[in-house]
Amino acid sequence: MTEPGGKGTEGGEGASEETRESRESRRREQRGWYFYDWAVSVFSTSVLTVFLGPYLTEVAKAAAGPDGFVHPLGIPVRAGSYFAYAVSASVLLSVLVMPLAGAVADRSGRKKPILAASAYLGAAATAGMFFLDGDRYLLGGFLLIVANVSLAVSMVIYNAFLPQIAPPEERDAVSSRGWAFGYASGALVLVANLGLFLGHESFGVRESVAVRICLASAGVWWAVFTLVPLLRLRDRPGATTPGAPGTPAPERTPLGGGWRQLARTLRELRRYPLTMLFLLAYLVYNDGVQTVITQASVYGSEELGLDQTTLIGAILLVQILAVAGALGMGRLAERYGAKRVILGSLVAWTATVSAGYFLPARAPVWFFVLAAGIGLVLGGSQALSRSLFSQLVPAGKEAEYFSLYEVSDRGTSWLGPLLFGLAYQLTDSYRAAIISLVVFFVLGFLLLWRVPVRHAAAAVGNPSPDRI
Repeated sequence: MTEPGGKGTEGGEGASEETRESRESRRREQRGWYFYDWAVSVFSTSVLTVFLGPYLTEVAKAAAGPDGFVHPLGIPVRAGSYFAYAVSASVLLSVLVMPLAGAVADRSGRKKPILAASAYLGAAATAGMFFLDGDRYLLGGFLLIVANVSLAVSMVIYNAFLPQIAPPEERDAVSSRGWAFGYASGALVLVANLGLFLGHESFGVRESVAVRICLASAGVWWAVFTLVPLLRLRDRPGATTPGAPGTPAPERTPLGGGWRQLARTLRELRRYPLTMLFLLAYLVYNDGVQTVITQASVYGSEELGLDQTTLIGAILLVQILAVAGALGMGRLAERYGAKRVILGSLVAWTATVSAGYFLPARAPVWFFVLAAGIGLVLGGSQALSRSLFSQLVPAGKEAEYFSLYEVSDRGTSWLGPLLFGLAYQLTDSYRAAIISLVVFFVLGFLLLWRVPVRHAAAAVGNPSPDRI
């Protein structure tokens, strides 16, 4: 019992101390959360973007018959297409698994165990790529599918922590710092990997061994730094069971319950048409972003006649500048609001892609200028899209809704490449193919423009953001 007359003072001090402790606890979780981007981005950069595609293609060619085909599961596949088909298979499987994982995570409230399981499964598969030698193309395809699906599931859970560890006014900055951590990590490890790859003779190893070490190191990096978020993040109670308001769902959620919850989520989404409109806008403009990333090297090599060293240097430049771009656009969002800054980035994307159409051939300097433009808008547009979507998600359904967000990211990644390929096929010009991607940014801009963020947030029961 407090003494009369001292109650208010002590209560105020206690409340103040509790607020400080709560704030410090939140900052600790946020700092831990950043490190999952730091852990996992190396896989996307060093493995998927740089090393695995060419190496797995060579392994498949070594296993191919005189006709140039391999036969996984008895299906004839041209060796040069094997990597692309393996990536496609992993994307398709991810689309099926992510919503289920999100539903189970929200119903059980046990996000950390799912994050740990998916992260370490993916890290183990990536580290196992060290054994990908000779003609073991089936092993390579299997490990790629396991790692990429694990990455997708872990990103659903990772993103779902954002609205739990950051209040609305902090999410743009927190999301932007996470992306910046990821791009910094990707650049750092890629520099080290390229040093080993280019100087493999001085290290006394064959080129193939150097590549396998680079692949495996990404898995080790992923595993080691995943420990930080697992130690600092904490689980919250699961979503309430439908039909029993306020009653927590059981901790152990059977898979059947996960599928039923997914079906309910999809039905529920129709009650939030503004959230659906944002997802549609993101689906469109993000597909343009992903296509520019994946096809820029093809455009540089085939249309502009640039060598591999120039292309790898451009990838590094994008990684480095994306750090500054993510942090800078996060600062702009604090002043002008995430929606306005994303719209501005889509204008910048349109200008950058349009400028790419006019690049002169065999002029590396101008290609680096283009890469700089991409890097400055890449990280920020992705980070702010994530934080803006977090405002439009019902409380307690974060993982389920972020699984739909990731599906919008991965599930339509064929639309942009399809348009790129059709434009080239019809015109025999990669310049026409690259300029065709402008349609994704223009249409995405128009759709996002129509999303009233304050109303959309209020519709799902969240406070309206001060700035949009």
